[in-house]
Order: sequence, then structure tokens, then C-alpha cells
Amino acid sequence: MRAIALVRPATLNILLCLAGFALQSAFAQSYPVKPIRLILGFPPGGGVDVVARQLVPKLSEQLGQQVVIENRPGAGGNIAFELLANAPADGYSLMMTTPTLTVNPGLYRKVAYDPLNDFAPVAMVASTIYMLVVHPSLPVKSVKELIALAGAKPRELTYSSGGNGAAAHLAGEMFKSMTRIDVVHVPYKGIAPALVALLSGEAQLTFGSLPSTLPHVRAGKLRALAVTSAARSRFVPELPSIAEAGVPGYETTAWYGVIAPAKTPKAIVTRLASELTKVLGLEEVKGRFSSQSIEVVTSTPERFGEFIRTELAKWRNVVKTSGMRVD
Repeated sequence: MRAIALVRPATLNILLCLAGFALQSAFAQSYPVKPIRLILGFPPGGGVDVVARQLVPKLSEQLGQQVVIENRPGAGGNIAFELLANAPADGYSLMMTTPTLTVNPGLYRKVAYDPLNDFAPVAMVASTIYMLVVHPSLPVKSVKELIALAGAKPRELTYSSGGNGAAAHLAGEMFKSMTRIDVVHVPYKGIAPALVALLSGEAQLTFGSLPSTLPHVRAGKLRALAVTSAARSRFVPELPSIAEAGVPGYETTAWYGVIAPAKTPKAIVTRLASELTKVLGLEEVKGRFSSQSIEVVTSTPERFGEFIRTELAKWRNVVKTSGMRVD
């Protein structure tokens, strides 16, 4: 009778891991075999939409499959996050996220996803800053003049945003808290309608990303007072930072990154991160980003994950301190 060779449990575990890795690698090499959807949590016209549309054509070329943008606005991005969290973890559903990923869990009483456990970080791709802009009819030409006017007319001025929890909302609440003024927040379904409200005079001010706001400033339709970075921006060096203009310590920036559903095969996440890095390294893409006042940022999935954890802790503290809450 032939002896049956026994495999030790530890050896068996190693063999199973190797087999799983081999299957993942083979899957990643054949991936993608069909179009990929890139979900955005806000309507067309905002900063995240601008960034996505600059990347998608070249990313589609790199992957050999079309990447299709799907705008799913609502609830400050929560609708899109929930959609992604429940999508198959096969690499064919991705999302370009903004700081709302790390803000919303503290801002909303309940969200239907866990920012750390329901998503797989792929890579950060870009960053930009915001501008504090006002309607030209508002009789202010500096941050100090705006603070004085708002102080003299509590709750008479309104600022628009792309929705509760959106970047302009957070920037505005931080500004209110640090200057002790009382201006009224008016949320819209995306930065585009928020800008329309400002352009029409329905709102008096907002905090808009450079890509979406700067064209209106250059056209003379809005007046820019300052930028939200810690120091002046190379894109608009003539504008002071809000900190420099009289609110020491004020700083907030926008970042954009790609995430996938949790349990997406690591080999696919790594492949996507690699392809994004290649696209971001193209002079054509860097030139387009620069023309839109956007900085290229690259990262590994691991570094992006660490960044998300840090941002989550920071914004939870900011939201708690400010008392902001969305039901």
C-alpha cells in the first residue's frame, strides 16, 4: 500500500496563500475586460468633476477599456459612497472622492458606510485650494472688510455651498468659528448651482475651488478676496491667504483620490494605482491640471490609506469643536 504524504498545516497555509496570489495576479493581468465606471458624488461642474474629466481619457487609453464617469450627487456625497460600498469588489466600480469621505462620518448622525472598512484606497491624484469669493455688489474688497460687514449685519449675509458637508460648507463654518461672525449657510446640490446662486446675487459669498471659481473671477463676474491655503498660491500670487489677511491659523485645502470597494483584489488595486501614476506623469495631463490651477499628487494605496486615517481624525475633531451637524 502506498503511503499518503501528509502536509503540515503551516505548509498548507503557505501553499493556499501562494495559490491565491497566483490567481489574483492572473486576474489582474487580464483586467480589465469591460468598461469601468468612475462614480462622482457631485454634479458636473465642480472641482472633482474637472479632475476626473482630465484623467479619464488617458486612463482609458492606459487600461485599454473605457472609463465612464457616473455623477451620483446627493447628501453631500453619501449616496455615491453607499453605492460604491455595495458594489461588487471586482475593480469595475471606482469612485473619485474628496474630503467628504473623511468629513461626513462626523458631520452626519448616521451614514450607511464605514470610511475605513468599506473602501480600498487606490491613490491620491490631485489637490487644490479654495478661494473666498463674493458677489461684486457686496461693498467689500478684503477679508477684514467682509468680517466687519458681517459683524455689523449678523445673519443678513448668506454663503452658498455644494451641499451639507461639502467643502464650501466646512470652509465657511471654520471661517465663521474663527472670526465669530454669523453668516447663513445655504446648501445647493453641487458647486455649480451654488456658483449660479452667487453669480445671480442670490448668495453673497462662497468658498469655491480654484478650477470652478477662478474663471468667473477672471471674467469679472466674482471678486476674490483670499485663498484658503496657509500661504499664497502660485496660481493666484496676487491674493493673500485668509491667514495672512487677518485670520491666523486658517487653512483648508481640497484633495482628490480614487477608492474602490473593500475586498477588491490587491493586485487590481496595485495595477490601478500604477496606471494612475503613469497618467499623472504625462506632460499633457500635468499641463492640463496646471492650467486648471490643480496640483498633481501621486501616492501608493498604503500612503493614501494612512492619509485618510489622519484626515478622518482631524475632521472629526473640527466638526465636534464647531458643533456642526447634519441630520
